[in-house]
Amino acid sequence: MYKRPGNFAGGAASALRGGGARAVAPDEPRLPVLMIVHQRQSSPGNVGNWFQASGFPLDIRRPRFGDPLPETLEGHTGAVIFGGPQSANDTDDFIRREIDWISVALREEKPFLGICLGAQMLALHLGGEVGSHPQGCVEMGYYPIRPTADGARLMDWPAQVYQWHREGFSAPGESVLLAEGEEFAQQAFAYRSAYGLQFHPEITHLVMNRWVTRSGYRLVMPGAKPGPGHRQDHMVHGPRQRDWLDRFLRMWAGAPAR
Repeated sequence: MYKRPGNFAGGAASALRGGGARAVAPDEPRLPVLMIVHQRQSSPGNVGNWFQASGFPLDIRRPRFGDPLPETLEGHTGAVIFGGPQSANDTDDFIRREIDWISVALREEKPFLGICLGAQMLALHLGGEVGSHPQGCVEMGYYPIRPTADGARLMDWPAQVYQWHREGFSAPGESVLLAEGEEFAQQAFAYRSAYGLQFHPEITHLVMNRWVTRSGYRLVMPGAKPGPGHRQDHMVHGPRQRDWLDRFLRMWAGAPAR
């Protein structure tokens, strides 16, 4: 079930050790980044855009529709598991398979990033829990977050980020809490070279419009922002979120500043 954050201070040093890839020289060939998505029309959005603009090929796979997962990440820069309408608590074979597969990235100390559902999968893999808000609240739209002391030491964070989720996670005690929110207290955490983000920094204006249009019926749920507010807030907060994503992925992938 959903939990308030515990004390993460004891594991902070070890959890953030090796928090990004080794530095990549400007002229060095880039290995592909594994992108795991959960619907046929899913897009890696601004995360995929950043990697392509930075010279990293994309290896997009959909295990839900039969794509295999690699036995090793030796030929990849790292891996990203994106969000989806599923729950990390679902018993579908591909959900269990993805959660178990995270051990490959952790064992090989490759950069791993979980976004929304992907973060919840990482939390479960590490012994945390995933569940609904005790009052049935959701986050859909832009919401404020605040970095913890560990998060602030790592980097600057955007004041508001885009959310679209009904469940939250409790990160395991060996990880480091990096950012907090109001209704869903745990928003970002790190474990060695792995990161989990509850929010959606990959969101583009096009994808946001599709979510608001096709799933607008969900915006009557407690805590959800009205559809027009998503578009208005994106004009204000979207550029700051993209700036943060640029800095975060440079750190994550060991890429030089552009």
